[in-house]
Amino acid sequence: MSAVSEKLVLLAAPRGYCAGVDRAVITVEKALELYGAPVYVRKQIVHNKHVVATLEAKGAIFVEETDEVPEGKLVVFSAHGVSPAVHESAATRNLKTIDATCPLVTKVHNEARRFASDDYDILLVGHEGHEEVDGTAGEAPNNIQLVDGIESIKNIKVRDENKVAWLSQTTLSVDETLATVAELRKRFPNLIDPPSDDICYATQNRQVAIKEIAPKSDLVLVVGSTNSSNSVRLVEVSLEYGAKAAYLIDYAAEAKDEWLEGVLTIGVSSGASVPEILVKDLLTWLADRGFSNVEVVTATEEHLLFSLPVELRKDLKAASK
Repeated sequence: MSAVSEKLVLLAAPRGYCAGVDRAVITVEKALELYGAPVYVRKQIVHNKHVVATLEAKGAIFVEETDEVPEGKLVVFSAHGVSPAVHESAATRNLKTIDATCPLVTKVHNEARRFASDDYDILLVGHEGHEEVDGTAGEAPNNIQLVDGIESIKNIKVRDENKVAWLSQTTLSVDETLATVAELRKRFPNLIDPPSDDICYATQNRQVAIKEIAPKSDLVLVVGSTNSSNSVRLVEVSLEYGAKAAYLIDYAAEAKDEWLEGVLTIGVSSGASVPEILVKDLLTWLADRGFSNVEVVTATEEHLLFSLPVELRKDLKAASK
């Protein structure tokens, strides 16, 4: 067998867009069509450079906070969710809002409010500064403490060790979160679990697929942006599960020929906010270097769809009459 024919790409499935990202991106696109440019978006609608640049080219303006949006204008809230304080800030500026928060993040917000209403101390497993964590913490700021890694557990102080619950950011490593919760339970044996798993289905599915691929791969390439938590986790999981090397890239042009030296099997996946066109570009780049044999490794199939935000659906319906 020739060296060329031994070269193999293991392509993870599922990969790329999840239902929440798809919904958020379509929300901005539909808003631009319906209301015209500009449409303001608080924070990046999803954590992907290509998606943000594409929407900017169509007339979206991304801002950090609502006070940057002219009074009375339209603002879309990103898939990562916002705190009640952001909704209040938008209301004081008379802004029309469309909330593109992923329904799975909204579920965590609801859990936070419910635990807080019962006066639990809530331990939120997540990464400091991530927009999703800020939004969830804002639902019950007096009850929530952030747990950013096992090291931070020693600093936790609660009022009643029998009234402690945990929640998590939806885009974490499944293994890492379980390990953190196991350590939390050592300190707080009566720790209450969320009513259902907080790690989103898409994050879990992409990690399961990469776990199958990583042990067979000399190299894993994950398409995604550095501020995408779930994309960064895919690289970490690849290395934990046996990939000899793993890199995160936004575009095929960022891949380096020297990474391919001595490599026969390459695993490829993409984060939940990555459009498939970027993966296709990478596969073309690899094919040009002899990696034209692509084998799809399917961990599970996804069929979940979310309806568009209610505010947008209402206006679309009115416009169609």
